[in-house]
Amino acid sequence: MTRRVAVVGAGAAGALTAVQLMRQAERSGRGIGVWLIDPAGHTGRGVAYSTSDPRHLLNVPAARMSAFPDDPGHFLRWLAGRHPHAAPGDFVPRKEYGRYLSDVVEQTAQECRRARLHRVRERVVAVRDRSAGPVLRFAGGGGLQVDAAVLALGTLGPDHAWADPQLRASGRFVADPWAPGALDAVAAEGDVLLVGTGLTMVDLAVTLARPGRVLHAVSRHGLLPQEHLPVAAAAAQPPELDATHGLDALRRGVRRYLAAGRRSGGDWRPAMDGLRPVTAALWQQLSTADRRRFVEEDLRTWEVHRHRVAPATAVALGALRASGRLQVAAAEVVRAVPDDDAVAVTLSDGRRLRVGAVVNCTGARMDLRRTDDPLVRCLLERGCARTGPADLGLDTRDDGRVVPAAGVPVARLWAIGAVRRGNLLETTAVPEIRAQADEVAGAVLEALAARRASRPADRYGQRLSTTPEAALLYERALERILAGSLGAEALLREAVGIDPGFAVGHAALALLGHEGPGGGHAFGALEAAVQAAARRSDERERSLVAAVRARLTGTEEGGKAALLGHIAAHPRDALAVSAAVPTVSFSGVTSAEESWALVEGLAPVYGDDWWYLGQLAFVRQEQERWAQAEALADRALAAQPRAGHAVHARAHVFYETGEHRAGIAWLDDWLHRHGRQAGHRSHISWHAALHELSLDDRSALLRRYRRELDASRVKGGRLLADSAALLWRARMTGSWSGALPVAELLQAAPRQWVEAPATAFAALHGALALAAAGDTDALGRLRAHALAHRNEVLPLVIAPLCAALSAVVRQRWPQAVRLLPPLLPVIARVGASKAQLEVVEETLLHALIEGGEHERAAVLLSARLERRSSPLDRRRLKTVHERCAARGAEGAPPPLHGARHPLQRDSTDHPLVLEMHRTRWR
Repeated sequence: MTRRVAVVGAGAAGALTAVQLMRQAERSGRGIGVWLIDPAGHTGRGVAYSTSDPRHLLNVPAARMSAFPDDPGHFLRWLAGRHPHAAPGDFVPRKEYGRYLSDVVEQTAQECRRARLHRVRERVVAVRDRSAGPVLRFAGGGGLQVDAAVLALGTLGPDHAWADPQLRASGRFVADPWAPGALDAVAAEGDVLLVGTGLTMVDLAVTLARPGRVLHAVSRHGLLPQEHLPVAAAAAQPPELDATHGLDALRRGVRRYLAAGRRSGGDWRPAMDGLRPVTAALWQQLSTADRRRFVEEDLRTWEVHRHRVAPATAVALGALRASGRLQVAAAEVVRAVPDDDAVAVTLSDGRRLRVGAVVNCTGARMDLRRTDDPLVRCLLERGCARTGPADLGLDTRDDGRVVPAAGVPVARLWAIGAVRRGNLLETTAVPEIRAQADEVAGAVLEALAARRASRPADRYGQRLSTTPEAALLYERALERILAGSLGAEALLREAVGIDPGFAVGHAALALLGHEGPGGGHAFGALEAAVQAAARRSDERERSLVAAVRARLTGTEEGGKAALLGHIAAHPRDALAVSAAVPTVSFSGVTSAEESWALVEGLAPVYGDDWWYLGQLAFVRQEQERWAQAEALADRALAAQPRAGHAVHARAHVFYETGEHRAGIAWLDDWLHRHGRQAGHRSHISWHAALHELSLDDRSALLRRYRRELDASRVKGGRLLADSAALLWRARMTGSWSGALPVAELLQAAPRQWVEAPATAFAALHGALALAAAGDTDALGRLRAHALAHRNEVLPLVIAPLCAALSAVVRQRWPQAVRLLPPLLPVIARVGASKAQLEVVEETLLHALIEGGEHERAAVLLSARLERRSSPLDRRRLKTVHERCAARGAEGAPPPLHGARHPLQRDSTDHPLVLEMHRTRWR
């Protein structure tokens, strides 16, 4: 069974935890889904490694920075691949280490077949403990239920309570210098006060220093971090110390140990590093009172010696001090208030300064009772956690599991990194973090394995009568189906290969096969599903198989009734919902208001699930609620950047609102980032081409087609639905000169789509391809097939469309103009989008212009331009006006408001429609 684990925070601690969860689950053969949740745009960087300043260096030599305790040379090998001259003792830029961690996460996710990584760009603001596992709530609304969660919260920002309220409210105070854009408040000129003299101050001094500026750095002690030796020395042997006799005795023992190290080795640093393995044990031996004394009396001295700066940084800092551009003092801020274009500062040593900005460099807030972080407040207020020893961080067990308040059950929550400071003291450097990540991941997986094993389930809790291995493959396939990604069919075939009696796996293959090229194997998969369901399945699975059978072999109405009935009884069966609604994976059985009602009614069931948000976004754009559609799509894409429905909805919003240039830029960026694995890549390219068509940019349209949509780059039905449909549209709009390269599309496309299509969607695009090829005989055969089809949409819509297209190909404009308007009110029944269905309107417009009915063409073009901007339509409107004028006409009449559109006659009294109703079909 696949377990779900959330890692809250995607900095170094969160990234390494996610990596260890995936690696250990893979080694043990367990299925796991890891949700790495953080609003940041990058993974692995956090506060420490998000800097872009190359002068901000690691504080540890490269040889000690591997992500893996069992592979100490890993970072060096990665570094050598990018910087061949890097040496083990180098202090490399921190931004490089951020890239390394990001690569480690991505590479691990690609290599692990049993683990699935989900990157969620959200902020967790609350946690509720439930019997099934923690429920996380997001700042943007909605949330996620998991089996366990790991809190990798980082340092939670600096403490700025010392600052005067006036100063905090001004634009000259930087509360958190590592927040994005925070240093924008520091003007290019003017002196700056840096409050704090630790590692943050050192970095900012290097960044903010410039000729003519004085940087004033103050802290209570005025102590600066010590520097590393130019050539790193090996750590000394750990001392045999005992802290059970109290802090004073421990101090004496540590001083003797450091003095002995200095005498024997010539420097205190190797001895200081030798304390590292025993620091946590000594800290835990101290009483709570002694720990508080250490924080108050010794912590600053400990930190400046323990966390040292790179030699190059020390040289740069020394040069600043020698030139007077950096002045360091032991002082506190007594008063700091805005004064015109500066800040007037009074220090405890009596000095008065006038500076352009004040930057808070005081370091992380240690007492979480005073934090303003909503998640930490929630944990403490609900008793899911309590503060650690000496009120530092959160209290945890040795394996990182969070200790709750007295009387509150232990939740499946673990913590890693800075929030464990009360228990470990040293818990922020990579060597400690990587060891914690390894240990915490093991503890989480062990705890989850100890839970009672049950029948596997999919991502929405639907039980699966199959093996855990087949269930994991199915879950991965389902995610790809919902995202519209490639590879779902191969995963399903692997699943039913492992378990031939997996009914749901066979049913999913049947649905995909029915939509795909040929469709012949769909019925073999369906028969296997029926047989498997009869032998081993529960009521939900049998209901699904029956609905799929009705969809594939029954009438249109019968298939729809069976599928919708199944969804009513099992609304969390996302495969069935996806098959019922026209999506990037399925043509669906509903359309327009019926689809809207189905999707909207499922809101209480799916909440803020990314797939559902994408579905709802598409509904909202069909309802022309553009702002809501855009917001929903953006939320879905923040949780799953490959979410196909969300991308599709976003593409339609750009088109329908006439944002053509912005749409091209956005779609091209998404195609570059995620398009390679998208099953609907060609359709997104088609959307981009539609913008280029609307912009009347013929050269861009031609380049797009050759680069992304020709027969060598598209497969299956998309050859017709995207590529051929675009060619026909280009011909109808006068945007393509010369012969259309449609023959190669028809040769590579599934023959069934043009000879005997099973769905109205396929038939529509088969007809357009045949029209583009000028094959009126084939259009006649397709019309005959449509008239005899059991799906009533084909005789009602496709058959008259074939006749109309034949008239256009033969340039029989009066016949085309007579046959096309009745199709406009009913064309939506084929299950395509409005943007796709506009091809019929484009065809009618072409027929009107070529047939000399310029006034009617002008009315239609004016109505289109009221919907959205389009340089193409403006050009065509100008053309028809010119032709009207050339004939001596007064020009096209204005659009008619409040009356029936002159092109939309009542379709029910059209002779071809009456013929359809008289025709009997099986």
